[in-house]
Order: sequence, then structure tokens, then C-alpha cells
Amino acid sequence: MVVAKSNNLSDSLEDYLEDIFNLEGKSDVARSKDIAKLLGVAKPSVTGALKLLAKKGLVNYRPYGYVTLTDSGVAEAARVAGKHNIIKSFFVNILGVDAKVAQEAACKAEHALGPAIISRLLDFTDFITRTNGSGSDLADKFKRFRKRQHRINK
Repeated sequence: MVVAKSNNLSDSLEDYLEDIFNLEGKSDVARSKDIAKLLGVAKPSVTGALKLLAKKGLVNYRPYGYVTLTDSGVAEAARVAGKHNIIKSFFVNILGVDAKVAQEAACKAEHALGPAIISRLLDFTDFITRTNGSGSDLADKFKRFRKRQHRINK
């Protein structure tokens, strides 16, 4: 499921693609000012990134116009978003981390973890959340274990 990074994208360009993907999912198009706001960067930085992404054939971009993903851009952005969601899901559903904290941590971790680790995280998350032979959910057992540990260590 997880494919290797393509198009030689920097972590920053992956973030741009992911945010454009998410914005398009909400309103069909993305605007430079919305991208700048999401990423907390200046509009000229967005313009530079969009020009690079357009050169790579990942976005359709014209100054003062809407930004849309090309078919290749959608595929690449879906890969990046999928990687992010796998990590966030692991943090929330397996480790029991607060969703907001997990979101921020996933943003940082998604660039550091390669496809082999992401693939194993996906498999592990799938395995651990399935009911094992005794009929108990291992992720739920872990959460109860953590609660007991915190009561003991207080």
C-alpha cells in the first residue's frame, strides 16, 4: 500500500501537496492564501513552492488563480496523506494519545519514517486492532494497562 517517495519531493513540498489535497477535499480548490495560512508561511513562499510543484507536473497553478492537483499530484498527495493518517491512527488508536497531540506528532514523524516502517506500522495497527483468538482487543488491553501503570506510579 505504501509507495516510495517519488518526484524527489522535499518534506516541505510534501506538506504543500498534503494541504492542497486536504483543501481540495473540503472545497474542490485551493487558494494560495489558504495554503499560506495552513502552513503558517508567507504568500511568496507559497508561490515559490507552487511553481516547483507545477514544474514537476503535480499542480495546476496560475498566479491569482486557484490551485488544483493534477492526476499525478492527487496520487502523490494521497500517498503523503495516507502516511500521515497511518501514523496518527497508530498514536490515537494503539497508544491512546490525544488526537490533537497525535496530529502534531504525525506531521513531524511522517517525514522521518520511511516506507518500510510506515508499512509495518499499518500492518501492526491492523493486527493489534483485530480481535485475537481469545476475543479481546489488544489495543484496549494496552490502554487499560497504561491506566493501571499511571495509577501505580502516582
